[in-house]
Amino acid sequence: MLRKCLTLLAFVALAASLAIPGIASANPSNWPAKIRVGAIPTEGASDTAKRFQALTDELQKTLGVEVEVFTASDYAGIITAMANKHIDFAYFGPKSYVEASEKAGAEALAMEIGMDGLPGYNGIIISKKDSGIATLEQAKGKTFTFTDPNSTSGFLVPNVLFARDLKVKPEEYFSEVKFSGSHGASILAVKNGGVQVAATNNVDLNRMQEKGAANWDDFNVIWTSELIPGAPMAARKDLPESLKAAFTGALMKFNGDKAGLEKLQIGGYDSANDQTYDIIRYLKQLKTQLAKK
Repeated sequence: MLRKCLTLLAFVALAASLAIPGIASANPSNWPAKIRVGAIPTEGASDTAKRFQALTDELQKTLGVEVEVFTASDYAGIITAMANKHIDFAYFGPKSYVEASEKAGAEALAMEIGMDGLPGYNGIIISKKDSGIATLEQAKGKTFTFTDPNSTSGFLVPNVLFARDLKVKPEEYFSEVKFSGSHGASILAVKNGGVQVAATNNVDLNRMQEKGAANWDDFNVIWTSELIPGAPMAARKDLPESLKAAFTGALMKFNGDKAGLEKLQIGGYDSANDQTYDIIRYLKQLKTQLAKK
C-alpha cells in the first residue's frame, strides 16, 4: 500500500511541476545549464557519489540539464558550498539542514522515507559483538566516536541522551571521545576495533551492509533513539521556483525506481518543508540549555 501511495504521489508531484508555466519544455531559460547537487559524506565522498548515481541519472533525464554530484570531506563543506552558491541542491541530514537553512538559505523540498515505511530513521549507539559491551552502563570508560559536529544521529541526538537522560558529559564518561568524519567510518572503526563504541543510525548501517562492508550481526545495538525526521533534499531559496518544483517532481518520480531506492536503502521520498525540522531546532536549543547546567 505504501509503495502504491508513493508512486501515486510521484505522478501527482511531477504533473504539478510540469503544469507550472515555463516547465512544459525542459531547461527553461532561467535555469542553470548545469545543476550541482551536494551530498554530506555519510560513507565517504566517492561511495556517496556512487550510491546517488541512479538518482543523478533520473534527475538529469527528467530535468533535461546536466546534473553533477558534489561531495566534501565533512558536513560543513556542503553547507559552505551552498552558502557560496557552488551547489544548487543538497542531500543533508536533519541537523546539517537546519544549519544550512540559517547559514546558506537552504529550503527543504522532500525527505527520505524509511524502508519500513516510517517518515524517518533511528539513531543508534553500537559496540562490537562479543566485546562485553551490551549496555550504555558497560560502555563507561570505553573509547567512543561521534560522526561529525553537524550530524543528527552521530552527534546531536546522542548528546541530548548523555546530558538529559544519563546526566553525564561524554568526555568524562568515556576514556576517549573523537570524531570519525562519516557514519561509514564510525561503523568500520567499531567493527575493526579502532574504537569500542560509536553513535550512528540504522540507515547508514543498512547501507554499509548493502555494499558488504559490515553486517548488523557484527554489532550490539546498545541504544536506539526515537524516530528522527527523514533526511531532506533541499534547494537554495534563490533558485527559480519552477526549477525547485521540477526537482521535487523528479524525486517523487524516482519512487518508482525499485533498484535505485534499494541502492539508497530508502523507501522513497515524501513531501517536507522547513517546519518538518523544527524538532531538530528544539533539540539544538535543549542541548545548549543542558550544557549550561
